[in-house]
Amino acid sequence: MIARILNFESKTVSKAAFLLAASALASRLLGILRDRLLAGTFGAGEDLDAYFAAFRIPDFLYAFLVIWGLSAVFLPLFSEYMEKSKEEAWRFVNGLLTSYAVLLGAGALAAFVFMEALVSFIAPGFEGSQFATAVSLSRLMLLGPFFFAFSAISAGALQYFQRFVAYAAAPLLYNLGIIAGIVFLAPLLGVFGVALGVVLGAAAHFLVQVPSLFAVGFSFKPGFSLFDEKLRRSFLLSLPRTAGGIAHQVNLMVMVAFASLLPLGSISIFTFAQNISYFPVGIIGIPLATAAFPMLSKAMARMDVAGFTSAVVSALKLASLLAVPAALALFLFRDLIFRLLFEVGEFTSRDVQLASSVFGVFTLGILFQSLIPLLVRAFFALQNTVVPTIAGILAVVLNIALAFLFLNLGWGIFALSWALVLSGVFQCLLLAALLLISLTRSRNP
Repeated sequence: MIARILNFESKTVSKAAFLLAASALASRLLGILRDRLLAGTFGAGEDLDAYFAAFRIPDFLYAFLVIWGLSAVFLPLFSEYMEKSKEEAWRFVNGLLTSYAVLLGAGALAAFVFMEALVSFIAPGFEGSQFATAVSLSRLMLLGPFFFAFSAISAGALQYFQRFVAYAAAPLLYNLGIIAGIVFLAPLLGVFGVALGVVLGAAAHFLVQVPSLFAVGFSFKPGFSLFDEKLRRSFLLSLPRTAGGIAHQVNLMVMVAFASLLPLGSISIFTFAQNISYFPVGIIGIPLATAAFPMLSKAMARMDVAGFTSAVVSALKLASLLAVPAALALFLFRDLIFRLLFEVGEFTSRDVQLASSVFGVFTLGILFQSLIPLLVRAFFALQNTVVPTIAGILAVVLNIALAFLFLNLGWGIFALSWALVLSGVFQCLLLAALLLISLTRSRNP
């Protein structure tokens, strides 16, 4: 029964989008429960700031070596190889699994050794026990990127076969792992129990997809060659997007660095507000982009520009139709939402009010953040990783510049939220304009 559910095939964009949206909704609700438990258990203080800052190094490693390049090129290339030979396509998958395991192993070892210097860079405001805690947490969470890398590869293959159930279940299990860490391990191990829950959740994120991966024909045969043409092609195609990944992670690190210099608890308050603002993005923009991506990739493989354009426009319209009222409702009821969710335990009423105000700024960017994943995936389907990379880098530069300017104007934590919103608007409009130009040229070569 479970195997039948995990191997269910979604044959239309609407069915896939509904499944992914339902999963995203459940995952975001679990994320809210996770954040509520974190806020109530630790409050906006030293340990929680260290915990959120500690994510930056493992996330940088994962994004730098895996997700940015892989998410951009895997599905279009896998689709192309499957059209030629299933054996060829699965050999490509095995090569990626092995090569990324080696790359991550080397990267994790280097990060472990130099972790103190890295934490000093991302959190210059941390001192004493808070600094030591952030270093230890980061080292523990270096295990997570391995599972996420394998998960990203298996997810790409499952998306090709339109087997979205296991893929959709993965983030649910990840959040459940963290929640288990808060509830069962934190009373014994403190914030380190939460970090252990992160690692367990990451393992579950990958393992739930393994049965479905074998069901669609995969057979694990480790091994890769530096001279393999397909691997070299995937790495070369991913280089521009990897540059974008570096820029994005540097952006997050700079935001944490800025927040670490603000009053204690600023990192936690900023993170909670940002997480809630991603709730509608996670159940609207990302599921639509994920569901549409296989169809967009297949349309371009057939050189069906008209079908590609129609699918992109329909997805953008639907995302806008859903995102605008969601953003308006969240803005109007922000104070009530944050009181209900976060006024608990060690999280004070002052913390709640400040987080609500920061969130109010974030709601202004929800529409644009919901459209960006769709626009980026459209370029990926065109096998164009350069344009979204350049747009992302320009947005990062603008964000850091605005944050620095607003901080010097005395805006405090609001400097960070306004900078993110304005740079997101810029990125969305730039991507839309460049995609329109690209499609116009495709129709009129």
